[in-house]
Amino acid sequence: MAHHDSPASSPSPAARLAALAALLADETRASFCLALLDGRAWTAGELARHAGVAASTASEHLGRLVGGGLLAEERPGRHRYVRLADARAAHLVEDLAAQAAPPADERPDPPRSLRAAGASSAMARGRTCYDHLAGRIGTVIVDAMTTRGLLRQDAGFALTDGGVGWFGALGIGLERTGRRPLVRACLDWTERRPHLAGVAGAALCRHALDAGWCVRIGSERAVRVTPKGDRALHEALGIEPGTLLRTPVRD
Repeated sequence: MAHHDSPASSPSPAARLAALAALLADETRASFCLALLDGRAWTAGELARHAGVAASTASEHLGRLVGGGLLAEERPGRHRYVRLADARAAHLVEDLAAQAAPPADERPDPPRSLRAAGASSAMARGRTCYDHLAGRIGTVIVDAMTTRGLLRQDAGFALTDGGVGWFGALGIGLERTGRRPLVRACLDWTERRPHLAGVAGAALCRHALDAGWCVRIGSERAVRVTPKGDRALHEALGIEPGTLLRTPVRD
């Protein structure tokens, strides 16, 4: 009687989770993923300089991240570009960063230079998290949308009919492609409260940048609200003028 080898069994859920966790269980790879939360594609050389590692080291780590499905790679020419694979990968990285943040009653280590302090403050005030607004900008917008009845938070995030109409009145399309949810709560690692992700979060961020409500600053993913955006957000959401132009005082 002929003997046939049985096909190899697929990895168990526990094994897949362990493999995924191992991808981020390295400071260099984690640094790459945090940098890529700006939603752009970076070259291997740019990421190597960002993390302070040799090009050969960066290439090895990027190979693991691409092979594990967290990053996707593009080669439009002689350069190798990488980006986060999709919105799910971005949310995973942001959520883990929020979980890894120090407790609210524990002060983080102070920045070592004025430049680092400025960058840290700018990131906390406003930044992009992959393709949506995060930091204080993101959470203030969520609070205003909730207060005005555009967004519900009683059982996760959900746009109300009024919220859908609000996007339409601003000319912001909410075309859904794939399985990405219309709205999603994304835990903000600096504010420790949720900001708006999903199709609506991405559309609002894109509109804010295209309309000049917000502009990118520096080479990181920090953004700031412009005077035009300050006026527009007051008109659209009732946010007190100047709220997002001022640096909040923290205890």
